Amino acid sequence: MNEKEIAELRRRYKPDKSNISHIRGCYVNETGEIVSEFNQSLALTAQEETEKLLAILKKSLSGTLGKNLIDISFETKQVVDGEEHALLMALRDSKLGDDEAVQALYRRILNSVMIEGSYMILLAHDTYDVPFRSRDGERMEDASTDVFSYILCAICPVKLTKPALSYYVYENEFHSLQTDWIVSSPEIGFMFPAFDDRCSNIYGALYYTRDITKNQSDFVDALFRAPLPMPAASQKDAFEAILGETLAEDCSCEVVQAVHEHLCERIEEHKANHEEEPLVVTKEEVKTVLDACGVPETRVAAFGRKYDEEFGEEAALSPRNLVDTAKLEVRTPDVVIRVSPERGDLVETRVIDGVKYILIRADEGVEVNGVDVNIR
Repeated sequence: MNEKEIAELRRRYKPDKSNISHIRGCYVNETGEIVSEFNQSLALTAQEETEKLLAILKKSLSGTLGKNLIDISFETKQVVDGEEHALLMALRDSKLGDDEAVQALYRRILNSVMIEGSYMILLAHDTYDVPFRSRDGERMEDASTDVFSYILCAICPVKLTKPALSYYVYENEFHSLQTDWIVSSPEIGFMFPAFDDRCSNIYGALYYTRDITKNQSDFVDALFRAPLPMPAASQKDAFEAILGETLAEDCSCEVVQAVHEHLCERIEEHKANHEEEPLVVTKEEVKTVLDACGVPETRVAAFGRKYDEEFGEEAALSPRNLVDTAKLEVRTPDVVIRVSPERGDLVETRVIDGVKYILIRADEGVEVNGVDVNIR
């Protein structure tokens, strides 16, 4: 799936646009037991509550592709006779009306999810008459090309609010606000099937995780029996470690800056060109940047081998997972310097009288603790 397709679905999560007729789910206590189940009609729910429910579900389609939203692919064998895929199809085809399938899903989630405390499983089914879109991108609402029928699952922690003090204006008095349980934003979730090329794709699903530092692999294995890529935050750490280890003494500030700038430029170009396909970068592309920086061929080859070991041969990664486009950071044990990525040219390294220095060009606007200072 691409960003436009996800955005198209997200726009539906409003009472006047959604075809979600009811919300089904259960409440799970801190010991992992189902305390209660519900199947609530939105037609009998107050509009304000409906809007909040849809807003929570919508967050299962939020975040960045490749970071929070990860494509899941099923093998042909799984689609033909796979137990996990058959369960998802039963849920989708019955519009969550198959009680046996719903209970089976609950059991799989309870046995695999890792969430501290109580949580709630929210399930919804939606049917979307996909409008025809002409070559120039114009939508024709009255010319539907496909009906996209799908289910969405959001697993939300239930947290206790903190006690507080409130002032009641009309009574001119202070009163304590009691603690209460609230449904938080989803921790994990999924959509099935995938919405590829604005059509149903039963060979795919979309997995959501709020925390990009870890993937709940047991949960994904229980529901999809499919491998997950390394968590986005771990990809960044691994990529940085590979550069440092394989380039060794040739890993200069200038080389790292060049790689960072190249990846940032690719992200900006992709955004400016409104490209629909997800942006990825390959090992060969990074090796080309290293070659252009004058890194020895042996070091570049070592980078390629380590890359394959860490991510897999010919793996393509999202550059958004590898760099922080908002900053360029230089760190020593005692000093941290953050520079705008566009002004990496202001920083250089130099050895003066045998001592290593980080030099920052500072022509004007220099402050120390908020005080303007002059450099003499």
